[in-house]
Order: sequence, then structure tokens, then C-alpha cells
Amino acid sequence: RIVRVSSIASIPPAECNMPPSCDTVPEADAAETKMADPKIVDLIKAREGEDQGPFTSLEFFPPRTDEGIKNLYARMGRMKESTSPLFTDITWGAGGSTADLSLDLALHMHNNGHVANMHLTCTNMDESIIRDALQKCLDGGIRNIVALRGDPPEGQDEWKATEGGFTCALDLVRYMRAEFGDAFGIAVAGYPEGHPTAITDLKPEEVEAMSESEKKRCSVINGVTAVCRDEDYKKEMDYLKEKVDAGADVIITQMFFDPEVFINWVKDCRAWGIDCPIIPGLMCINAYAGFKKMVGFCKTRVPPSLEEKMESMKDDKDAVKQFGIEYGAEVCQKLLDSGACGLHFYTLNLEKVVYGTLDKL
Repeated sequence: RIVRVSSIASIPPAECNMPPSCDTVPEADAAETKMADPKIVDLIKAREGEDQGPFTSLEFFPPRTDEGIKNLYARMGRMKESTSPLFTDITWGAGGSTADLSLDLALHMHNNGHVANMHLTCTNMDESIIRDALQKCLDGGIRNIVALRGDPPEGQDEWKATEGGFTCALDLVRYMRAEFGDAFGIAVAGYPEGHPTAITDLKPEEVEAMSESEKKRCSVINGVTAVCRDEDYKKEMDYLKEKVDAGADVIITQMFFDPEVFINWVKDCRAWGIDCPIIPGLMCINAYAGFKKMVGFCKTRVPPSLEEKMESMKDDKDAVKQFGIEYGAEVCQKLLDSGACGLHFYTLNLEKVVYGTLDKL
């Protein structure tokens, strides 16, 4: 059972004298700082060994304004007290656009009692920049990194490797292990429906010819059926196994709205010999427009019943938010019943739906 109290608290890091790097960090940072964070994989194993049950974790993104940063500091503090996350992610903007701010926010989280899990991408990042970011994390006590290829820079449709940089998340995982040994816990992304670039739009005659497994993970967006074909799905699984074999020790998934897709995918991961912890990533439904945007961007499968319900209330903001809580709780319960070790919430820097969802579990 997950409740919104300290019973699901993470193991707190010890204290030390490492100063924060962000000039705008609140007084709490200056008064007391923290020692190196524990690795997320070790926290999960410790919980399993003590039979503590499932956990929650949170993800935020860097705001665009100083006022937004101030509000996020306050929100992080409130949500830490309310949800006791095992760890907290901060994203790395498309094309490295928020690199310095992401690092400052990660250090702020670390210095205020969160186990910080900082995203790091390959986009617009050569080896020297990657090394510098990792060294700053190491010096600041951060011990958890999410290794990602990353999205193309804003305004570009096609992803291109930077000269002297990395071509994919696997390169980044290998680099971290080669250059920093086991200093960091490394999380990587998993895609239960297939990476968006591996998902193909089908012609009408191809829809009829889909395999049973393809039918279970396909999406229909604006009347077009799309799916990660079985042969591409196998490549996706092989690549994920490579990332884990190279040194990744935790998987956090892409968002999804059909829990059966995740449950089936986890079974496939285990059959592939992928044995590390797998954490479902959950996108809270806060608004109709945001829901449609993310579904289209990620080519996410939406169960017909969910699609029908969202269309029926798309002009009622309060109803959408309340339904987001109810549907989110239903999905979470199915995931927990299937044996999920925890629930990772993509908060969108918002609180209400996360609180409401947890309160219903």
C-alpha cells in the first residue's frame, strides 16, 4: 500500500560540508549540506530486503523564469514532505538548453534532502562537456544519472550527433563506466511501446495483418494506426539489454496509458535476461491539450475507453483533472498488483493530480 506519508520515506543521505553551486539556492542550502547520495539501485534493493513495499519517485523540469525557479524550489519541498520520494529526477533540456540550470537544480535537491537523479543527454554535448557535468555531480555529492540520447534541439526534427560527442545512450553508459567506474548509479529509459522513432504508421491493409502482440501495443492517432513492428520491437529489446549489460542498473519507462502494455513488456524484459529494477513512468493527466500533445509526440497507445472519456469532457478543465486522478489511481493499482517496485511520476511541475492519485491508493 502506498500512502502519502513518511512510511515510504527514502533512506536519507548523511551530512557533509559540500557547498551548493547555485547562487540563488535558498538559505537551507547554505546552512546545511549533504554527503554523497546513495545509489537508487541500492535503495531499491534495501527496500526489497526489508519488505518495505513499493515507493514513489518524482520528476521535475527546469522552469524558464526566475519566478518559476522560486516556485519550483517551494514545490519540491512540499512534495518531498507530502510524498517522501525515494528519489527525484530533474530533466536536461532539449539540446542541452538547460544544462547549467539542470545541474544547479540537481544540487539544490541533493542539498535539501532529495536523492537527486539528474538526466544527462548526448544532444549538443561533446566529451569534454559530458565529463565536466559528471565531475561536478561527483564533487557535489550526486550519485545518480539518467543516461539518455535526448531529443533534437528545439526547432529541429532530426537528431544529429555532435562532433566529438556520443551517438546514443549506450555510448554514454559505456563512457561513464569506463571513466568513472561504479561511482554513479545509472538509469536508462525503457520504451514499452517502442521508441517513437521505431514506431511505424501503417497502411489500411497493414493494420489487418498485425500480429497479436502488435495489436496489444499499437496506437491510433487522428485515424492513423501506428505500431512498433515485431522485428523493430526485437531490436528495441536487444538495445535495452545492451544498455543494461554495459552498466545501467535501473530502467525508468517512457509514459504509457495502458497498464497491460507495461505488464507485458516487463515479462518480455525478463525473458530477454534484463533483470534490473524496472520503474513505470507515469504521466499525470492534468489537461486535455497537454494529454493530446504528449500522446501525439510519443505515439502513445490510448485505450478506447480512455479516448472516449477524454473527448467527452475536453471542455471541462476541472472534470479532466478529477478524471486524471481517478484514472491515474486505477493504472497505478494495476501496476502495483502486477508487482511493480514503485511509481515514478512525471509531475509536469504540478502537485494536485499526484497527491490525488496517491491518496486513492
